[in-house]
Amino acid sequence: MLYWAAKMGIPAADFEDSMDVLQLNEVRMIDLLPEMLIMVRAVMARETITYRRKSIDLIERGLLISFQNIVAHSPGKSLPGARLLQEQPHVRISPLHLESEIIFPKGITIRQITILIDLAYLKGFIGKSRQKFEYLFNEEKTLFIEEFISPEMSAVVNEVANAASTTALPEAYYKLKAPELLYYLFKNLLNRQGIPQQHLRSDEIEAVYRVRDRIASSLDEAFAQSELVKISGMNMLKLRKLFKQIFGKGINEYHQFLRVQEAARLMQQEHLSVSEAGYQLGFTNLSYFGRLFERHFGVKPKKWRSGL
Repeated sequence: MLYWAAKMGIPAADFEDSMDVLQLNEVRMIDLLPEMLIMVRAVMARETITYRRKSIDLIERGLLISFQNIVAHSPGKSLPGARLLQEQPHVRISPLHLESEIIFPKGITIRQITILIDLAYLKGFIGKSRQKFEYLFNEEKTLFIEEFISPEMSAVVNEVANAASTTALPEAYYKLKAPELLYYLFKNLLNRQGIPQQHLRSDEIEAVYRVRDRIASSLDEAFAQSELVKISGMNMLKLRKLFKQIFGKGINEYHQFLRVQEAARLMQQEHLSVSEAGYQLGFTNLSYFGRLFERHFGVKPKKWRSGL
């Protein structure tokens, strides 16, 4: 494990000191290099741990694609620690050279599938459509993208996360599933066409995430733009531009989707009715709540709840 931690940008010296508080419930490494490396893991920290991931040189030119906080859609079952804090299931994309902060919150089980993928291989996989994703291959700019996990992605990531470690023909299995997962991810990324992509500094990424954490911490109430400006340390115009670049949605739209996802969690894990969940998240107009929910989940909330 220490060997792979070092290869993933966390030196053994940094990682070894935390082994006594980091409970590794599962770690699977699937070596498909030079095209890709896949890691499937489930971990829980007894105390909050923060690492600084250094640049990864396992692949010379590549991307890190990480599907995080994967939660199976099963009623009545929640992960230890339960509310998943501010982070809903999501996928992040960043270049391998970008240093980043990794946090394991105390008592929260984090399930994750991480793919390190070679850029040349990825271009070949996308084929002629790669022109629509040139911003991913521009090495002169540092990018950072976060995307919600769609229902299609969720089905595949949960299948892979729940696959037995003794899966027959493991290399063939992951060579089949990884492209399927990438297909659904890039299908979602098509919605980002037209969003300007500029070089991002580490401090700008961190500032945007401070804003994200603020709006995610109070889903049942509005937030003041002046507060977000103060938190980010940048003017509102720049903040809106960088927020949309990273998350693919404007600040208000992102906030609404977080509210809908929390309403879904309340119906799933706490068995609230549609109206109870809507009112708890501050939706006084249930018709509007229903339309917003359907836009995100593809079904009306009553139908979604009846399928639990």
